[in-house]
Amino acid sequence: MSTETVLQNLDQGLLTITMNRPERRNALNPDMTLGLVAAAKRAAEDPEVRAVLLKGAGGTFCVGGDVKSMADGSRAPMSFETRIVNLRRAMEVSRILHEMAKPVVAQLDGAAAGAGLSIALSCDFRVASASVKITTAFAKVGLSGDYGGTYFLTQMLGSAKARELYLLSPVLTAQEALGLGMVTRVVPDTEVETSARELAMSLAQGPTITYGYIKRNINNAERLSLEACFDGEALHHSRSNETADHKEAAKAFVEKRKPSFGNH
Repeated sequence: MSTETVLQNLDQGLLTITMNRPERRNALNPDMTLGLVAAAKRAAEDPEVRAVLLKGAGGTFCVGGDVKSMADGSRAPMSFETRIVNLRRAMEVSRILHEMAKPVVAQLDGAAAGAGLSIALSCDFRVASASVKITTAFAKVGLSGDYGGTYFLTQMLGSAKARELYLLSPVLTAQEALGLGMVTRVVPDTEVETSARELAMSLAQGPTITYGYIKRNINNAERLSLEACFDGEALHHSRSNETADHKEAAKAFVEKRKPSFGNH
């Protein structure tokens, strides 16, 4: 596996993961998908990582699968069963980013399409450049969709809107996506990198343990009963109450100053 298709940089608790195939608009190939899964696992497991910024090199987030290689037959043939196993393994990046106990910010510029959009939807925040183009894309190339996009869009927008966006595959502007609630904020193209990094870095300096429990509460709400969610909230809130970060925040509130969180 080439390590150059996915770059990692850890700075002050923020792990920046960069998809690095700018000459192909960061289209996913086997090296990149394996690299993304490895980077996501590192982010989830490394205690030095407190937040994640996911971006693409060269001014494009990710256009999804490498359709050109699909069309020219350059990929080695494989059995149906092997294809399922390989795809399911690659799709783990979306699950890990969505479920990890750390906040994840996606920087969307250029285009976020197909599996690229699916991965972006698995993140907690999406900072979009004003000119970014957003589309599910799958139906237009005769594919049903992967990397969790149908799950995330249905959870975000409801099944009716998810059906519209997948079956008709319109190309959305950043403002249209913002209006639907698919992106967190829209900024000028020249500011997207700075804005996404500032948001991600602010999260990296926050109460990491508590952020993890907040994510778990929300993920529980996607699939568990009300009673089970209440049980989880009571457990997680009580645990957060014991952290040094909570005590520091309470003290800072009384002293009318900004808290200094230490990930404990």
